[in-house]
Amino acid sequence: MHLRALRNCSPHTLRAYGSDLEQFAKKLPVSDPAEISRAHVRSYLTILQGENLSRNTVLRRISALRAFLRFLRQEGVMVQDPFAALPLPRKTLRLPKFLTESEMAGLLARGASPKSPFKERDRAILELLYSSGLRRAELSSLNVGDIDFISGFARVFGKGSRERLVPVGKTALSCLRDSLRQRGASASRPGDPLFVNAQGRRLTDAGVAFLLKGWIKRAGWLKPVSPHAFRHSFATHLLNAGCDLRSVQEMLGHKSLASTQLYTHMSLEKLKAVYRRAHPQGGGSDAR
Repeated sequence: MHLRALRNCSPHTLRAYGSDLEQFAKKLPVSDPAEISRAHVRSYLTILQGENLSRNTVLRRISALRAFLRFLRQEGVMVQDPFAALPLPRKTLRLPKFLTESEMAGLLARGASPKSPFKERDRAILELLYSSGLRRAELSSLNVGDIDFISGFARVFGKGSRERLVPVGKTALSCLRDSLRQRGASASRPGDPLFVNAQGRRLTDAGVAFLLKGWIKRAGWLKPVSPHAFRHSFATHLLNAGCDLRSVQEMLGHKSLASTQLYTHMSLEKLKAVYRRAHPQGGGSDAR
């Protein structure tokens, strides 16, 4: 309740934190949470580091426990911070996986199933993912009224229920019109889900991942592609075209600019390639 009300955590974060705290309770049973000590935390860190978990999973579990203990201190249940001065593992910095512009164009063109009754919906989903850089949960939660076809913007509720307006490209808007036209009366009200499944209910974020998997299989694509790869590609392509970092941050809904800076990797590689070709000492064919 505290995380939902005061920190605006997403349902996914709430589930993950709840599961992480259950893991702690199983591994180190404590009758009274107020009795959790520095020794408990050190033991838990040792257990996590020996469980062959990814570094980011370990960090999330630590973060869940720290948030819980912080809450106990705020409520006056606990006085000391068991994490104080303890060395913690650092987050692994992983470069985002993305598709090149030609790869994205090829994937969007080749994965359609002409026999599928949902071909218009599927096309609209993939075009919108790439056009606007949405997280799959953000896309799943969209309603018909969240798309402004006149101004070309989508109203999106991201992490922490933060609202933002994101541009939608002409191709994506056209595909959305086709998808809504196919649904008819079931997509006539602003509060109707923008995308529905075969039962007429809102398409879940897991459903988005499932349909993308089918699209990739039909396209004969060997490179693994997740819904988030569309978001990574969106940001990378914008930066390659000269879009400023702050604008990309706003469109992605990142709270911190540091999160957006991960996407500068491709722009820097492109800059180096231009330098090599153009500069006399850059190493290109005209270098002396």
